[in-house]
Amino acid sequence: MDATDLGPLASEDVLQIGGLPLHPLIVHAVVVLTPLTVLALLLGTFWPAARRRLGIVTALGALLVLVMVPVTVAAGKSLAAVLGPIPAVERHEALGEMLLPWVIGLFVVAAAQWAWYRFGDENVRRDRPGLARGVVIALGAAAVIVGIGTLVMVVLIGDSGARAVWGGLLSQ
Repeated sequence: MDATDLGPLASEDVLQIGGLPLHPLIVHAVVVLTPLTVLALLLGTFWPAARRRLGIVTALGALLVLVMVPVTVAAGKSLAAVLGPIPAVERHEALGEMLLPWVIGLFVVAAAQWAWYRFGDENVRRDRPGLARGVVIALGAAAVIVGIGTLVMVVLIGDSGARAVWGGLLSQ
């Protein structure tokens, strides 16, 4: 299918808004919000002033990303079904399906970090400082692992999507 043959994309089988396929419209929200949420999580992990200022915003951002990813994947699947078997699209689809576990982890770590510093940190630090140190280290390690893993997946997915759309177009 070339870019001038858009007839099949107007079918009712494709999730769409205003006659445009939904996937390319909402994928950009995921591409922007996911790295911003990772940045907020890592800032909150290593910079206490940022953590206090961000408060629950990081966990809410992670929740929004967690909701957006399955919607984006479903919209992509409906678009891929209409396009047919294209290897570059199939690779992009396979990578896209791998993002959900990472954003679940992002949400869990962001929510745990917020809950720990909101409700548990002071009391546990006073009563059991060794445990408090262990929780802070575990949260920090989890934030770094899930943050880096999530960013790597977003870059790989974005690269494969860009190659699926633009790969052969500019080399002609």
